[in-house]
Amino acid sequence: MKSTVVAIPSTHPGGLESALGAHFGHCDLYTLVEVADGKVVKVKTLPNVPHQQGGCMAPVNHLARHGVQVLIAGGMGMRPLMGFTQVGISVLYGADALTVGDAVKAYLNGSLPQFTNDFTCGGGGGR
Repeated sequence: MKSTVVAIPSTHPGGLESALGAHFGHCDLYTLVEVADGKVVKVKTLPNVPHQQGGCMAPVNHLARHGVQVLIAGGMGMRPLMGFTQVGISVLYGADALTVGDAVKAYLNGSLPQFTNDFTCGGGGGR
């Protein structure tokens, strides 16, 4: 059984019922969902880190250090998108999901598109 760790920017308190954070780097926290064989195996939360030290790459590196392999996001700038590619984290576009659980279901169904340059914003707090 090979598992995958998926990170979803979330509002407090995190978890499958939480709303998605609008912009990956400015979310309250991340809900980390381990999935295997098409099912959720484990759910936990991970605090976000401030942008000041390390700029936009601080959250990218933070997620990579915690074993994240996939990020589902609704908004981010070009620099962090390139950073995720460099550290080997696949980024999927999930802005249509209302909750973390909805985003995870869409991921498991294979219905989330790859996050491309078309989805990027100018940085900051949202699209």
